[in-house]
Amino acid sequence: MSDIKPVVMTIAGSDSGGGAGIQADLKTFTALQTFGTTAITSLTSQNLSGVRSIQAVKPEIVRDQIELVAEGFSVRAVKTGMLYSAEIIEIIAQTLEKLELPNLVVDPVFAATSGARLIEDEAVETLKSRLFPLAKVITPNLAEAEYLAGMKIEETDQMKKALDLLVKRYPDAVFVIKGGHLKERALDLYGGGGIEAGELSSPMVANVNSHGSGCTFASAIAANLAHGKDVVEAMKEAKLYIDGGLKNSLILDGDLRLIDHFWQK
Repeated sequence: MSDIKPVVMTIAGSDSGGGAGIQADLKTFTALQTFGTTAITSLTSQNLSGVRSIQAVKPEIVRDQIELVAEGFSVRAVKTGMLYSAEIIEIIAQTLEKLELPNLVVDPVFAATSGARLIEDEAVETLKSRLFPLAKVITPNLAEAEYLAGMKIEETDQMKKALDLLVKRYPDAVFVIKGGHLKERALDLYGGGGIEAGELSSPMVANVNSHGSGCTFASAIAANLAHGKDVVEAMKEAKLYIDGGLKNSLILDGDLRLIDHFWQK
């Protein structure tokens, strides 16, 4: 990597617990030698046990954040996370289309690990119709892939079928279905976007709270794309990065183990 740090933008919600959302994105960007900028879509009051409240940002304020970052910096990649409402998603899509920002990675955040709903029901359709067509990479987890493909995923063959369905519906994007909760290994399947289908696999890491792993993985892909890596290389290196963050976890009071975004230091 060169000494020049590329600029990456995250468009997502704030996690007061610090493990996911904007906070995880910025840690990832910094760890992977990029300069992180933000457009915050919502504030959440949460910790590792759950979400108490959500306050969405006015759509025009989200737009202004994106526009001002793009005016002030040469943005090399964009990652989206929790977007919350159809109105926010629509204005993000309009703004990204106008600015023609490159390397969009969409993490279709539907719900927190604790089960809290992080997007309004009608917003999912807007996400699919407006943001998916702009994306270079889309990174649903198993539950999100089930919803998007309209089928149950309990084994690898079903995962492959879901991937095929999604690639047919949105052929321009690379889909990565994250199968971390499927079995004893963290198996992700990818395909679409003109690349050959493949898989990313690593052993499951036990006794570590994986809160923020999806945000971190998508942000790592965006950071790698900003460095000029091709999509497959960006995904493979992102997989190694999140796997390392889990294996080399931080230990907090009470023997709480969390992802260490700076494990490579």
